Amino acid sequence: MSKILMNQLTHPQRVRLLYKTILRLHRGLPAELRALGDNYVRDEFRRHLKCNPMEAQLFMTEWARYASTITKQLGLRGKPKGELGESLDKSAVEMLKDDQVVQLYELMLAAKGLEGDTITADDVRSK
Repeated sequence: MSKILMNQLTHPQRVRLLYKTILRLHRGLPAELRALGDNYVRDEFRRHLKCNPMEAQLFMTEWARYASTITKQLGLRGKPKGELGESLDKSAVEMLKDDQVVQLYELMLAAKGLEGDTITADDVRSK
């Protein structure tokens, strides 16, 4: 979509467009990853419905970067071209809030198919 058109959209319209784009991109993922990704995206977008403008800008930037990365990794035909995803930079992980570390850990468990092992923000702070 051209930059001119994007600038004419309201913030809720841009959010909705990004959300739908990501869900559309997920159609090219393997079934297990698609289900995990779709649920995660829905949850994240719901969590950020009432965030402040600064958080909203960061949120949109990071999800747009994710959509761009997935587009490159899936290619024109929408099928994975090699490995999906990317490694997290250690400095990026260190900048996460405790609840984000917990969320990342739970996402890792879900991705690996492990259940029953949970961690709380209190567990993170005590280490």
